This record gives sequence, structure tokens and C-alpha cells, in this order.
Amino acid sequence: MTDFLLLDGALLRAVDPVLLRATTFGHFTSLQVRNGHVDGLDLHFDRLDRSTREVFGEPLPAGRVRADLRAAIDEAGVGDLSLRVNVFATTRLHLLVRVGPPVPPATEAVHLRSYEHERSVPHLKHTGTFDLTYYARKAKREGYDDAVFHTASGEISEASIWNICFARGTELVFPSAPALPGIRQQVLQRGLPTYTTAPVPLTDLTTYDAAYLTNSIDPALPVASIDDTTYEPHPESAKVIAQAYVSQPPQPV
Repeated sequence: MTDFLLLDGALLRAVDPVLLRATTFGHFTSLQVRNGHVDGLDLHFDRLDRSTREVFGEPLPAGRVRADLRAAIDEAGVGDLSLRVNVFATTRLHLLVRVGPPVPPATEAVHLRSYEHERSVPHLKHTGTFDLTYYARKAKREGYDDAVFHTASGEISEASIWNICFARGTELVFPSAPALPGIRQQVLQRGLPTYTTAPVPLTDLTTYDAAYLTNSIDPALPVASIDDTTYEPHPESAKVIAQAYVSQPPQPV
């Protein structure tokens, strides 16, 4: 299938330059739809509502978002899709849904290069993503797969388009440095019997058994290395993560 756009639930056949300008200020969420279901759909609705209240000063009802998601699925004619819901405003609030084919999870553990960087307003999934792409491309030029960020004090926060967590045995540790609370990370945390949120200094990376990236595409992508610290496959923590996700079934759109 080819990508297409829906604006407020209707197929967008031409893009107005005014629309292009307006969409540069806003926020979004990205979803992978499988058989008409989405992991953590209620969390996506909550994210969009909270962010819209903060950025635009008004609520965004889940019913409106769900209607546009269903319109996207109906227009595509298939139940497996990649969707991105952008929220922006002109004289009123708009939803722009980008529809594309589903993206399969990665299959190879990744090598990360760390950079000191803290995103502006990190708790929002906003449209200011130049810095994320910049560092991801920089890491690839330097021979790595992607970038992971740390604060000025050396605490790991998040990766370019992922959250990151670490494992000591079967215990998962999520960095406490400011970062976007990703939907897949929240789904994982819902399913875990226990987990820890704590500072993860660069100097402590060797004390962990494993590290994993999570986002809407990759629920638990193993990290092969961060800079000079390497990680081997770790079945104990991988099993805990798999069990957590199984306990949180996807929700129908």
C-alpha cells in the first residue's frame, strides 16, 4: 500500500501550504495496528488528551481520536497499518493521520553511541524532532546503529526514538532522568510484577546484564553495546519482558 493522509477523518488529496506551516507546532503519537488492535491504545488516548490540554488548552476526547483511527483503517481496507496522529491547530484543533504499511520489529541487537543531549520539553512527544534525527544520523556516520542520550551529569535518559531499560538478573531498571514516557514502556511496566526507576549513570553500564529498547515498533530490542560496554543475550530478563507483554493484550480500535 502507499502512504496517505486523513485530515479530521477525511482523505486529504492535496496539501495546503497553510497546513504545512501549522503542523510544525504540535504533538503526535505513533501506533502499529495489528488486526485492528493496538498495544496500549488507552495510553495513546491519554497521551493525546494530556498533551493537547497542555499545548492547546483544550481536551481531545478519545472518541474523536478513535473515529479518525477507524476512518484510517476503513480507507486502507486492511487491519495491519502504521499510523501517526498529529495534533495541531489553525483557528481550531485538527487531527492529521498519516497512514502507511506496518513496520516489522528489528531482528538484530543494536550498537548505540552515547551523546550528551536533553530534549526540550521531554515529557511531550512534540514535533520538534530535528535533534533526534541529527544524533541518530551522527551515530550511524560514526559506525553505530543509533544514538542514546545522557544528561550533563552523565545519566542515561532515552534513545533517539526509543525508551531504554536495563536488567540486573530478572529486575528491570528504567532511567529516572527526564525522558518521554513511551507507550510501549508503560505497557511493559503495567505487565511487570515489579521494576525500579533509578538513575543510570554511564559509569554503571557495566554493572547490568542487558539493555533493551522499546517503542511502538520494537517491544524489546536488545542492545549489543553502548559505546565500549557490550551486552550478551540474556534469556532471564528477555523471558520476564515477554511474560509482561503477554499479560497486556492489545486493544481493539
